[in-house]
Amino acid sequence: MSAVRKEDSMLLQKQMMSDHYDRLASAHDEGRKVVYTFVPGNLNELVRSFGLLPVLPEINALQSGLRKKSGEYIAEAEKNGHSEDVCTYVKCDIGMLKKGNIGPTGTQLPKPDLLLLSYTGCFTFLKWFELLREEYGDVPVAMLHVPYQANGRIEPHQRDYVVQQMRTEVIPKLEQVSGRAYDEDRLREMLRLSARAEDDLVWTLESAKRTPSPIDAYFGGVHYIGPIFSAFRGTQGAVDYYTALRAEVQERLDAGQGPVTPEGPMGTEKYRLVVEGPPNWTSFREFWKMFYDEGAVFVASTYTKVGGLYDRGFRHDPDHPLETLADYCLGCYTNLGLPTRVDLLEQYINDYNADGFLVNSVKSCNSFSVGQLMMLRQLEERTGVPGVFIENDLVDPRYFSAANIKNRIESYLQMLDQKRGKAA
Repeated sequence: MSAVRKEDSMLLQKQMMSDHYDRLASAHDEGRKVVYTFVPGNLNELVRSFGLLPVLPEINALQSGLRKKSGEYIAEAEKNGHSEDVCTYVKCDIGMLKKGNIGPTGTQLPKPDLLLLSYTGCFTFLKWFELLREEYGDVPVAMLHVPYQANGRIEPHQRDYVVQQMRTEVIPKLEQVSGRAYDEDRLREMLRLSARAEDDLVWTLESAKRTPSPIDAYFGGVHYIGPIFSAFRGTQGAVDYYTALRAEVQERLDAGQGPVTPEGPMGTEKYRLVVEGPPNWTSFREFWKMFYDEGAVFVASTYTKVGGLYDRGFRHDPDHPLETLADYCLGCYTNLGLPTRVDLLEQYINDYNADGFLVNSVKSCNSFSVGQLMMLRQLEERTGVPGVFIENDLVDPRYFSAANIKNRIESYLQMLDQKRGKAA
């Protein structure tokens, strides 16, 4: 393959992540405390309002996968007794810890001063933090339990339940670790910054409704969501990033251009697809190439909603700081039931004028993969749009069979062509 081409926004995001890992490496030497937490339902604004730095284990794992480091970490975890069937994010994280806890950019990750478990739809998170507590020893733990959206909507008693936990469990632990009192005005200001960034993120994602789409909302989209889903929500840095991203995408819209791929601008848009499930990180570029070589662009993705369904109207509200954090946690994609997920995908297929949809089923991620075949069948029945089902894994290179996946994709796109020919 040729040298990777990156958009300016991707380079900016990469620099932001590198700077964050540098800050983490020097945090304890500079007297700063760090909080380990997860992406879905993370309380980044609340954490940062206490002057604490977030560490997100999933981000460490996927970044290790992108850098081809995850295979050795997974092998190390399995050598220490972890099953092949365990989530590969977990094994990558534990293996990295066992090998010295050197982060993806080559800097040392600090020991957590607090483990903040925001439980939003993934039971594995509970076991993951149990393992981290065993590994790190006597580290305080704060648990935020977020109930499922059983009826496809947030009920007032659910919001009250989550807010009460923030007041009685989470905030006292953050005060204890940081040595600071809860400052609601500071939190409100961070929530204002979040809402500004969220507006530009939604504009970017919805630009894919245009033909040709100026973005790939899956492979490109995972770069776009990085700052807001990881360590930067609630910061001026996130606002600046999404301002720059929007301007960049607007230029392509004005020029009638499609997405930028690792090999430069994509050619003619031939297929518009919607995708369910996370991508494979260890062969990320190779996986993406299988689609852009065929003129296939992803116009909507559920994975890019795992850290919040902003395109459904949610924004962080500084006038109701704890309530809006509760709504954010309750509304993450992995906290939705299967009927709600199917409804969302159906809406994407219709709103983005998709020709087809892909289910990328991840072997070790039950919070995504359970029920996906049922979802595929229901979507085909409801929309009349054909789908395709493929399987691989998050960061375990043993479960990415490039030849099989490529054959499946090419056969599927040929079938879409045949369907178009019959319709014509």
